Amino acid sequence: MELLTDELQTYLEQHCEQEPELLRYISRETHLRVPMARMLSGHYQGRVLSFLSKIISPHRILEIGTFTGYATMCLAEGLAEDGMIDTIDINEELEERVREYFRGSPFNSKIRYRIGNAVSIIPELSGLYDIVFIDADKKNNETYYDLIFDKVKTGGLIIVDNVLWSGKIVSGAGDKDTQNIRSFNEKIKNDHRVEKLILPVRDGLLIIRKL
Repeated sequence: MELLTDELQTYLEQHCEQEPELLRYISRETHLRVPMARMLSGHYQGRVLSFLSKIISPHRILEIGTFTGYATMCLAEGLAEDGMIDTIDINEELEERVREYFRGSPFNSKIRYRIGNAVSIIPELSGLYDIVFIDADKKNNETYYDLIFDKVKTGGLIIVDNVLWSGKIVSGAGDKDTQNIRSFNEKIKNDHRVEKLILPVRDGLLIIRKL
């Protein structure tokens, strides 16, 4: 999953803001008790998400793919005083655990957590978002992007995780997941409605700014 060496990753973590205690606890519990724990954003990527959110001071954030809520709370750190974050996940088995984490955070009243299929839920959402974070099933990245595009404010950010796919995106790998991600990246490259930048953070963060 990591594009950097362990030594470089440790150095980066040592030279950014400390990981909040609750997030450290969530990370530890996720790695101990939840399958596919590598999907968790983690310390450094979490600080990147927090930083971007704080720059914008968003009133509304949409997250597609909650997992155990780590990135949700990182993004929530930058919310305006009256801000809200909507987060959607399809895995109802994690719901009780994630709601417990949210209740223990200072952002609980700012988080609207919905369990269900994002493709069905997104069209029901009204209003505009300052930030959308897409970190769900990769085969649907394009579908999510198309569904949320008109719900993003001009100047708003769309952030997409795992766009380098452990480096497979340039290794010639031909599996379906890699093909889907490569196709999505090309779609964004050729979308003149946005500015775009891939950061080699963790497994690749695509930062998209709507013009």
